[in-house]
Amino acid sequence: MTRGRLITIEGLDGAGKTTLASGLEGVLAARGLDVRLLREPGGVAAAERVRELVKDPALHIGARAEALLYAAARAQLVEEAIEPLLESGSWVLLDRFVDSSLAYQGAGRKLGIEEVRAINEFATGGLRPDRTLLLVLEPDLGRSRSRSRAEPVDRLEAEGDDFFGRIAAAYRELAGQDGGRIRVIDATKPADEVLASALRELADLI
Repeated sequence: MTRGRLITIEGLDGAGKTTLASGLEGVLAARGLDVRLLREPGGVAAAERVRELVKDPALHIGARAEALLYAAARAQLVEEAIEPLLESGSWVLLDRFVDSSLAYQGAGRKLGIEEVRAINEFATGGLRPDRTLLLVLEPDLGRSRSRSRAEPVDRLEAEGDDFFGRIAAAYRELAGQDGGRIRVIDATKPADEVLASALRELADLI
């Protein structure tokens, strides 16, 4: 059986990752692919418990502990869901993966991108996406979009402008280093145009 594909969607909060993931799921399924949509942190029961911890604005969680919690949730998701799905031939659409930790904890929390990469290499067993769709927009726009949602602000969303500026810069750096895997998409465009751009960037894999 042909191994499935792992497609990850990255970007700042408010970039439209969830909207794009849902759109891709529908289009790819209509083309006859077995598609599973998962999110990070979460996707399986143990990782969803970790999600509750790292999102809770009432908790104080140190930067290193935060990075390790994300890696732990990721390890469980890879073992319990992602690897079995890929082995069965399914396509996995994943809302965030290792690049999020490199940008948010490595750059945003100033832990160091290579330091955070190392713990995630261990957590995932070296699993790498077949393609990463990076939705880019200015941090101010992303934050205004996030604040317009009905959900309460979580721990990360409550951080300041400098934090999100470092994250945006890190994403640009990562895309520059790995342009074959990471494809940059303008997240300021309407949702249908973003979806069309994403499909073009996946065309060689479909």
